[in-house]
Amino acid sequence: MIAAYGVVTYSGSMLCEARAEMPERSFASTAAALALAALCVSMPRGATADDSDPPERAARLSYAEGQVALQAAGAQDWTAATLNRPITTGDKLWSDQSSRAELQLGSAAVRLAETTGFSLLNVDDRNLQMQVTAGTLEVSLPELGAEDHVEIDTPNLALSLLQPGHYRVEVNDSGDVTVIKVSAGEAQVTGAGETFEVHPQESAAFTSTGGLTSDVSPLSAPDDFDQWCLARDQREESAQQLSGQYVSEDVTGSQDLDDYGSWQTVPDYGAVWIPTAVSVGWAPYRYGRWMWVGPWGWTWVDDEPWGFAPLHYGRWAFIAGSWCWVPGPRNAHPVYAPALVGWVGGSRSSPIMPAGGFAGVGWFPLAPHEAYVPAYAASERYLRAVNAANAATVSGAPRIGGDRLAGMVPHYANRAVPGTVTAVDASTFVSAQPVAAHQVHLSAGQLALTIASPLAPALIPTRASIVGSASAAARSPPALLQSRSIVARVPPPRAPIPLERQLEAIRANAGRPLSAAQTAPLRPGNAAVTFRPATAAPIRVRASLPPTHFDEDSAAQDRDAAIERAPTAATSSPRTDRPPNTGGGLKEFVAAPDRPPPGPTVPARAAPVLHAAVPSAHAHDAHTERAPPPREHSESGSAR
Repeated sequence: MIAAYGVVTYSGSMLCEARAEMPERSFASTAAALALAALCVSMPRGATADDSDPPERAARLSYAEGQVALQAAGAQDWTAATLNRPITTGDKLWSDQSSRAELQLGSAAVRLAETTGFSLLNVDDRNLQMQVTAGTLEVSLPELGAEDHVEIDTPNLALSLLQPGHYRVEVNDSGDVTVIKVSAGEAQVTGAGETFEVHPQESAAFTSTGGLTSDVSPLSAPDDFDQWCLARDQREESAQQLSGQYVSEDVTGSQDLDDYGSWQTVPDYGAVWIPTAVSVGWAPYRYGRWMWVGPWGWTWVDDEPWGFAPLHYGRWAFIAGSWCWVPGPRNAHPVYAPALVGWVGGSRSSPIMPAGGFAGVGWFPLAPHEAYVPAYAASERYLRAVNAANAATVSGAPRIGGDRLAGMVPHYANRAVPGTVTAVDASTFVSAQPVAAHQVHLSAGQLALTIASPLAPALIPTRASIVGSASAAARSPPALLQSRSIVARVPPPRAPIPLERQLEAIRANAGRPLSAAQTAPLRPGNAAVTFRPATAAPIRVRASLPPTHFDEDSAAQDRDAAIERAPTAATSSPRTDRPPNTGGGLKEFVAAPDRPPPGPTVPARAAPVLHAAVPSAHAHDAHTERAPPPREHSESGSAR
């Protein structure tokens, strides 16, 4: 007899586990199916969000060139930033000389030029608050809901982005001059008791001289960083032409799908995506590593450049000898998950496998219609949303979520696919080591001794689980930048829990992620950063440039024309518009050594034809659920 997990009820914000005694091989029985079905069937429609719910979105490090360093929330160490690592509240980035970085959050992109200090002060379902202590930042914001708040805080002002558009922020090394450039959109600056507006095609320099003075001028010709940002924007816009028909543009990382895979239609699932450049023996959740990212806990960080959207949204199906990613309903609001996998172990309550003398952890990708059960605390509303948003659809109706979950198959279809279960020893798992290099191949007899479980293992993370391996040390920003205060319109959250205190608390919680109620008393009383509140004041009327009427099409044309007029890198040296220092600045930066060359690339292979090619954007699509419908708006006016 064993204890089978089934999430049956919720008390407040805490996840309650219901165990039912049953024979070991009866997990696919009616009793277990009903237990798992209760996950969403019991959730009332219209349930409201709970304070314990984690954010429904996370930023992703989508590009890094040169030396880009990360300081995880609560840590003191700076380590080399890892592509596809989720970036969330309290995380900091530093791009060194001759370096660049890009973050993606849904359809938005945040790009760092060289020698730029950046912090993600707060990111949740409605707020995106960033800090720039020095350097140059570009923000591409295709959408902005009526209730969304986007703020960029610098040493001498707080910038609020009021409309979708393209924005650039430059902070000089001494921190007393900030330049705001608006290619398209509308921005509001607050600082030193003053409030200013910056309109499309304007450049405004704000200097701290007791108060805050402004100097407004038309945008000048773009420099090399502008051109790189435009190229990235054009790439992402082009990527949405095909994938955008089947995946919501709010799914972070969907911009990479068209470059690394193809779409085909198959029975039951409709449009599926197939990666076209993977190695022999590849399976989802095999080439990458496990890291601990709060508040979700164990989080998969994939090695593939496209490995964010298909590993944190949707489900995987094995069809005609190939792995296919099945996205959730296109019209559903996407909800991020740390890893959509099932686990195998010695029992339901302990996914540690004492199989044939091997003690380790194993997992496999969830198939369409199979429930994701998080190990972290969440409300009923959240559990309904994370499953309904990421499950496959058939004939336009979700198979999972709401009252449809009763038809779910709980025996885990992908677990039976030969070679699908990936296993490593516990030490590899908790130390953020590459999984593929340390994979343990289990025999059919060993796998037969394991038990499937929906919950992640209660393994206690180590320091390496959060900051990465010790060999990944990286250059850190100058100390002056790390301690620099800022101006903020919205008070930043409290400082993150120090790393060692985090680990102690998780250990006391038996290896489970901490709930909001558990983390609150552990946080320091001070804010995450020293800040001066930016009090709003009447908007100052400028004489230099009158406010202009915003026309997005005209602004885009002006931007393209300016880039065409700009000299190329072959005829002139790259120009930087970082404002000069007016006082004592930082010491000269020392060039960092180049990174080692990348490893060998895997040759591309042709995608197999599973059923029928996906028709073009202009052809009729029989799978109407994922055909691009007219844009919908929530009651608050937020575009979905």
